[in-house]
Parts: sequence; C-alpha cells; structure tokens
Amino acid sequence: MTAVLTTGVAAGRKAASRVWWYVRELTGETAYERYVEHLRKHDPAAEVPSRREFERQRTDAREADPREGNCCC
Repeated sequence: MTAVLTTGVAAGRKAASRVWWYVRELTGETAYERYVEHLRKHDPAAEVPSRREFERQRTDAREADPREGNCCC
C-alpha cells in the first residue's frame, strides 16, 4: 500500500511540475531566463540587463510593433 501511495505522490508531483512548466511558457515567464542563456552563450562579455530592464524593453518592442494591434490607427 505504501509503495502505491509513494508512486501516486511522485506521479502527482511530476504532473504538477509539467503543468507549472507549461503555464510559465504560456505566460512568457521563462523569456528572461532563455534570453540570459542566449546572451551568455553568444556573447559572454555582454552585460546582462536586469529582469526589470528586460521586461521594459520587451514591452516597448511589443507596443511599437504595428502587428500587435496596439497602435491607434
């Protein structure tokens, strides 16, 4: 009985972990981590912006893109 319970708990944790990963990907929460990883891989000497700076640049770029539908015209 204990082995079944342990297996069920492990399966539940694994499922929760996958759901958490999916939600973070869907909401863009992992964008900063991926950006930092990319930056360090391609230019290790580059200065890494703070998460706040990154999000500000990302928002500015999204708002400047006319394909996003945020423009007034």
